[in-house]
Amino acid sequence: MTQLNLKETLGAEPLRARVIDDCVGLIDAQVASKSGFSGAAIKTAYATVKRVKRGFVPDVVNGMLDEWMERLQPHFDVWRSDDDKSRGSLSDFLTARSDQVAEDLLAVTDARAETSKHKTAKKAYLKLRSSAKGHVIEAVPALGRMVEGRLTSENLLGASA
Repeated sequence: MTQLNLKETLGAEPLRARVIDDCVGLIDAQVASKSGFSGAAIKTAYATVKRVKRGFVPDVVNGMLDEWMERLQPHFDVWRSDDDKSRGSLSDFLTARSDQVAEDLLAVTDARAETSKHKTAKKAYLKLRSSAKGHVIEAVPALGRMVEGRLTSENLLGASA
C-alpha cells in the first residue's frame, strides 16, 4: 500500500481550497449546533472573530491546515495500515481516539493563539479554551467523514480503503 501524505495531498492545490472550504463549513456547522448559555457564548465569540476581518476564518484555517494535517497523519497511518477489512471508517477510527485527536489538533491552535497579533481573536479563543477540547471531540466524527470523503471523492484511497 502506498503511503498517503495528508499534507501533500489535501494540503496542496488543487485540493487545498476545497479542504479549506470543507473545514470552514465544518466549523460553521459545529458553532451553529451549539445551544444554551455556553452555545450563545460560542456563537457570540465566533461572530466577533468573523467580524474582525472578512475572510478571517478561512485565512486561519489556511494558516493551520498543514499543521493539522501533520497532526492527523499518525492517526491516519494507523487506520490505513490496518489490513482488516472490518476496520470501519476513518470517522469511527478517529472517534474511538477522539481525546488524543482533539489534543493533537488543539496543540496547533494553542500555539497559534499564543503568538497571534489579532487581540480580539486571541481574547475570544483564550476565554473559550477551557471548553474547546469537548467541542473538538464533538467535531471529530465529522472531521473524519470530511477527510475520508474528500480522499474518496478524489480517488486517493484506492480499493484497499
